Amino acid sequence: MQPTVLDRIVARKRTEVQLARERVPTAALEGRLATAGPVRDFFGTLAAPGPIRLIAEFKRKSPSAGEIRPGATVEDVVRGYAAAGAACLSVLTDAWGFGGSLVDLESARVAVPLPVLRKEFIVDRYQVLEARAHGADAVLLIAECLDDCHLRSLYRDILDLGMTPLVELHDEENLPRVLDLGATLVGVNNRDLKTMTTDLDHALRLRERVPDDVVLVAESGIKTRADVERLEAAGIGAMLVGESLLKQPDPGRAAAALLGNP
Repeated sequence: MQPTVLDRIVARKRTEVQLARERVPTAALEGRLATAGPVRDFFGTLAAPGPIRLIAEFKRKSPSAGEIRPGATVEDVVRGYAAAGAACLSVLTDAWGFGGSLVDLESARVAVPLPVLRKEFIVDRYQVLEARAHGADAVLLIAECLDDCHLRSLYRDILDLGMTPLVELHDEENLPRVLDLGATLVGVNNRDLKTMTTDLDHALRLRERVPDDVVLVAESGIKTRADVERLEAAGIGAMLVGESLLKQPDPGRAAAALLGNP
């Protein structure tokens, strides 16, 4: 069987982690944790009563869309998001596919007081330590990238550092695995990472299988205020949006329009 896009990404990420560990040993990285600043409440911000919450994303490109905003300044974009009413931020730190870095994560945290998610293909505890050392308040775990043992271990590592795990899935058969973790923040990616096709209705279909005490985050394919209203009507508590905002001349104004804010 030919390796999928996701298989190739995971293999590349394991190599990157090993090289990073050689540059900065784990013990040295752990030593930086004390200076990372207090963790901001990512989960609490999304779980608070009220309308659907926006996790606004920063990235420069993607494997599916190519260059999105190659000359973007992190600070300018996230300040626009904050002014628009975004609840939290998501920052892509993968360099090869998304043009990101841990510097982008740090810049976003310094620029605004919103909680920040490290969005990355996490395969190793080292990356969780990196996230906290560079100021992350939450870390993404992708169920399709991890077996049960690694998923549980990394979930616990994130919690042990005081951060919020956002556990994402696309394949419906992974939902029981994610819920068995006790995950309270679950993302449904409307983009199939194996084929890169997107279907907004995917999150709406899975909503019925997610307990009410779990905050569900719809990810990918959200472009219009009408899309947001459909998600909100279905009881979805949050959405993660990046590409459709970053393609607009003013991402902050686009985020405000998505939220229905003047």
